[in-house]
Amino acid sequence: MSEQEYKHIVRLAGHDIDGQENILQGLTRIRGVGLRLSRAILNRLEIDPYDRLGFMTDENIARIEEFVKDPVTAKMPEWYINRPRDRLSGRMLHLIGSDLQFAHRSDIDRLKRIKSWRGVRHSLGLKARGQHTRTTGRAGMAVGVSRKKT
Repeated sequence: MSEQEYKHIVRLAGHDIDGQENILQGLTRIRGVGLRLSRAILNRLEIDPYDRLGFMTDENIARIEEFVKDPVTAKMPEWYINRPRDRLSGRMLHLIGSDLQFAHRSDIDRLKRIKSWRGVRHSLGLKARGQHTRTTGRAGMAVGVSRKKT
């Protein structure tokens, strides 16, 4: 391919991705798209996952972006979707980028507001999923034991 067709930076779903990366790893740079979803998208669209992003055509980039923004309409299984039953709308949603961060933060704020156990743990900065905290998850500097001088 000629130098004019190569793109050093590819814009996908609001993120700038390096053109040197292969498509499989490049899609995982988008928040909300993991390796499994990336592989499923490329299999469904019949694109070679090991091609470089910089050599992709604008048509393929548009197809991938459309698929990433709404995998529900592309009939992806429910376990690929990151919000299968949204609290507000009741629909299956797949959020990416800043929408995902906002939804995550608002979920934690809701737990804090209703003072659930998980919300209290989040507000105190402790582990919220039942992990042990006696020896792990300590914050701050390590304090050692000082020896007596002889």
